[in-house]
This record gives sequence, C-alpha cells and structure tokens, in this order.
Amino acid sequence: MVKFREILRLHNLGYNQSEIARSCLTARSTVQDYIKRAQAHSLDYDKLENLSDSEIQALLGKGYRKQNKKQQTIDFESVHRELQRKGVTLGLLWMEGKERGDWQYSYGGFCRRYRQWKKRQNLSMRQVYKGGDKLFVDFSGMTMPVLNLETGEVTQAQIFVACLGASNYTYVEALTSQALDNWIGAHQRALAFFGGVPAAIIPDNLKSGVTDPCRYEPGINRTYQDFAEHYNVIILPARPKAPRDKAKVENAVQQVERQILAPLRDQPFTSFTQLNQALKQGLQKLNQRTMREYGQSRRQRFEQVDQPELKPLPSQTFEYADWKKARVHLDYHIEFERHYYSVPYENVRKSVMVKITESLVQIFHDHQRIAVHQRSRVPFSHSTEEGHMPPEHWAYKTQTRKKFLAWAQQVGPATQQQVTDILDKKRYDEQAFRTLRGVQSLNTAYGPERLEAACKRANALGMVGRRYLESMLKHKLESDPLPGEEHQVVPLHHANLRGSEYYQST
Repeated sequence: MVKFREILRLHNLGYNQSEIARSCLTARSTVQDYIKRAQAHSLDYDKLENLSDSEIQALLGKGYRKQNKKQQTIDFESVHRELQRKGVTLGLLWMEGKERGDWQYSYGGFCRRYRQWKKRQNLSMRQVYKGGDKLFVDFSGMTMPVLNLETGEVTQAQIFVACLGASNYTYVEALTSQALDNWIGAHQRALAFFGGVPAAIIPDNLKSGVTDPCRYEPGINRTYQDFAEHYNVIILPARPKAPRDKAKVENAVQQVERQILAPLRDQPFTSFTQLNQALKQGLQKLNQRTMREYGQSRRQRFEQVDQPELKPLPSQTFEYADWKKARVHLDYHIEFERHYYSVPYENVRKSVMVKITESLVQIFHDHQRIAVHQRSRVPFSHSTEEGHMPPEHWAYKTQTRKKFLAWAQQVGPATQQQVTDILDKKRYDEQAFRTLRGVQSLNTAYGPERLEAACKRANALGMVGRRYLESMLKHKLESDPLPGEEHQVVPLHHANLRGSEYYQST
C-alpha cells in the first residue's frame, strides 16, 4: 500500500497519471486503477493516514482473489449503447455495475474485456458517437441534371448530405453549385431540419469551407467561422486523405446515392424545387427504414439519442457575409465592386478586412470595426463620412461664398470688397476658393490690420488677387500714399517762428 499512498499524494498535488507512473515506477494502468478505486470510495490522501494497509486492501478489494474463478458474462452490447449517451464513460458504467453487483472485475479488467468484445463486432459499431455530438457534412459524387425550359441549359445539381453521428439521421438537398453561399445556406437548412445544433460539424476539406487543408492546423473560411460562432458550434475538418474521419457521412452519401438518387436517374427535372421535392420524399423513406445493425430506423434513433442532446437553434437568423482583404488608398477609401467607402484617415495605407452583407459594408482593422456604410451598388461613386476626413479636407469641402464673405467682413470693409471682387472675377465660385484660402493665410501671417490696409490700397489701385496683396505686405507698401495724393504739411504755430509778415515790415 506504500505505492497506493504515494499515488494518491501525487494525484492530490495535480500531477497527471503518466508523471505519477514514472515517479512510482509502475504501469499507468495501475495508477489509473488505484485512482478510480479511491474515487469510487471517496478516499483522498488525508483520509489514508487513519487507515491501516489491511483496512485499505479490504476497502478497495485489492490483494484478495475470489476462489471461484468462473468467467462472468457481461452484456457489453448494452454497455456500448449506453456509451453513446452524452457524458457516459466506461468508468461510470463500471462503478454503477459494481455497485449493483453485476460484476466484480477491476476497472482495468472491465475495460480490457470491453475492448476485446468490441474487436469481435461488426466494424460499423467500433466507433462510438455521443448523442448530439457530431454532424458530418459532404457533397455526393453523383449529380442530377436540371433542365431550364426557357434556355435549354442543363445544370448539374450538387447533392449536399448531412448525417448525425450517433443516429445516422440524414439530410439531403440539391444545390446549384458548391460555392460558399450555397454551402452556408445548406448548413442552415440542415440544422433547421434537425431542430437543433450539435457540438461539432465535421466537413471534408472543401474549398468553400476550408481555406488551408492542413493535417494539423486547417484554416477555416472567415464566413464559415462566423457561421460557427453564430450557432455556437466548432468546425473540425477531416484530415486530408483520411476518409475514416468522416466514415459516417461517407456511408450516408452511399445510402443517398443508392436509395434516393439512383431511383430518380431516369426522371426529368426542370427546376431545383421539383428536384428537392423528390429528394425529400426519398429522404423520408430512408430515415424511416429499419437499420439491420441497430434494429431501429434512423428516425427512431434520432429521437432517442441525438434529439435530446442537441442545443437549441439561435433566436436570430444568421446573415450571410463575404469577407475580403483590402488596402486603404491615399484618399482614405477602400474599393469594393467599383464603389469606394471611406475609413478614418489615420488608417491610410493599412490593410483591413471588409465584411460585406446584403445591406452593409463593415471595415475592420486589428479585429476592431473602424467604419460601417450602407452598401451601394452605384459604380465609380463614393460613400464618405465627414468624421473620416482630415480637418483640412473637411474645411475645404465645407467652404462656401457665404463663409468667405462672413470672414472678410470681420477683417474690414476693404477686405470684404477685395473678396467680393475675387469671387466676381471667376465664372464659378469654386474657382475662387483656392485664391481666397491664400488670402486667409495672409491674414494669419501678417495680421488683420495690415491685410485691411493692403486691401484698401489694392482696391484703390484696381488690383484684384492674392499675389498683389502678398507683394504689398512683403515689401511693407500697404501704408504708402496712393499716386496723385499730395503730401500736405500741417502749419506749426510757435512763438519763435517769425513768419512772412516779419520780413515785409522790415
């Protein structure tokens, strides 16, 4: 019992079974057996201090062998069926059976006998699927022709198949293509058909859903990932060239091809609605047919095993969205379908992700949404928000004749007259705005008093434009007298001044 005490001590400290086995120089199965026995009797390391080795052995049943070695018979078929229920493990079934007295095997012996039994069974029973755990999805290799009566064009319908792992309950639908929008739409309708959401969806490495079919770290399409987050489900793509990872749907596809598609091979279809109606009728027969391995139909097993464990469908409908990568242009806009959408000017030249729905265009940088616009289908046009523009651009865009005249009036009447003359000189007001911005810059550089004086001189000389005002201010000519003006001398009256009368009297 020394090793037993040490095993429980290390287990209480949080070490895993492999580390404990290496430390105690014993098999990992022995460590697992001891821990299972202790947990079954609610024993921990602190309680062992008050028990002797013999008491522990008697309590756990270790060290004693029954004289009657008659082989016990266990109904492993019922054990295998119970394992399909969510949360049920071999450890739980072993403890429950031992408490009922159904067997006296150790946990290790129980598991060993179960594995031996499972190897002798049909291969279809070797994989254990929990209720509501996994949904397998794939496209059939067979297609069905659909004739367009108006154009005479024949479209090969792609057959989407979904199958729940525990019950084999199947869904089938004909689609126009294997494109991403059809792929996502088929998933939504399949989950609605099942009336709930499984824990995981297992797709093949279809390009619509998997962007990088890596064996260890597959890349999931962004739209497919959004779908998974909306439905609170995990996407687990099958490994490339590993059909065993999706054996359930491979078998389901085979059954669909043989029992639904093949009987329809000679029946003409002129619309996808007509074809899907025929597939629906065949699917009902398939799901109601008794499976030889289980003695139940897919529908019956679904109601017993999968349906109670499925998570409820989300209250809101998933809105399909495309994602694309874009780069912000120097004019702080990105382009989608020849239309331009603004983002805050601080993001110029940055890479962004664009989410496009039927009604909105949302732009993200560093996983944060920086802009949202109503989707526009007007080509070569702009959707620009005022808050996205730099201050100087916003000021330029909002300039008007009225604003320039209001500013000039604050400086003085001469400046107002000069601004009016500049505006009247141009055919369109917008043509004068750049010149007037230049006049405003002179006001900033030289002050309103000097600018007013320069405008007064320029108005008197008939000069109109920023260039004349700048030259005048640069050379300090705004205070010089105008041509033709006489320089009048004011007479001075002083006691020491004699005047002309003094000289006449002498």
